[in-house]
Amino acid sequence: MEEMVPLSNIAMPVILLVDDSEEILDYLSQSLSGKYHVHTATDGHEALAILQNEWVQLVVSDVVMPRMDGFELCTTIKSTAGLCHIPIILLTGKSCLESKIDGLKTGADAYIEKPFSLDLLLAQIDNLLENRTKLKESYARSPLLHAGNTPSSKEEAIFWKSLTDLILSKLSDTDLNVERIAQLMNMSKSTLSRKIKYVSGLSPSDVINLVRLRKSTDLISAGNFRVNELAKAVGYHYPAQFRRNFKKQFKMPLAQYIKKVRQAISIKITGVYLS
Repeated sequence: MEEMVPLSNIAMPVILLVDDSEEILDYLSQSLSGKYHVHTATDGHEALAILQNEWVQLVVSDVVMPRMDGFELCTTIKSTAGLCHIPIILLTGKSCLESKIDGLKTGADAYIEKPFSLDLLLAQIDNLLENRTKLKESYARSPLLHAGNTPSSKEEAIFWKSLTDLILSKLSDTDLNVERIAQLMNMSKSTLSRKIKYVSGLSPSDVINLVRLRKSTDLISAGNFRVNELAKAVGYHYPAQFRRNFKKQFKMPLAQYIKKVRQAISIKITGVYLS
């Protein structure tokens, strides 16, 4: 097993290559290592062992392999809460339509036939990683974009809803942390942290804070403008801390946001009366 690389030390995206051909693994590793941090495995079982212990952002897997083939590996990844967020590209020598359909049914994000163009594979990898980056950026940027909007798959949506519902149910707990959340979600702290980091680009504590702040925007939209009440309702010890975190996250002072919502509500009410 390779030594686990700390997240803070990884400057390049991390790719896991899975193929029972050492020749293909060597070729792909050499071709991709200048742009990505590369892990390799020779079958699905080895791949899963790496995924349980390493920070991996995308998997490229052959379909035909001993012990566990690419279809089974893909199905396992996409049905595992701690892994289902990881995009998967399947490589196969089978060109029939049925094989492609089988690959997509397992949850694969892309399907490339062998022999394949390295440029095509690179473009597909970049496209999947770029889409993920855009989701992360949109998630963290907007006060009105709720946590559940970020996931890009059914499995992620289920995980993310469970996570945000759990945080919301414990909103008054000012000491809520990743250890407690992992325990309640029946996941290890490290697995939960990696998954949250990959899906949202944030740490677990950042997500807790963001769910609190976005809940505050719901309360403001509902007409609750008292800062002390808002801070208490979303789990902050001190209103000043609430104000600081709101401005830092959404690049807008809390007072300014409240003013904008008040104006919008006033215009809406005036329109109702005029109609």
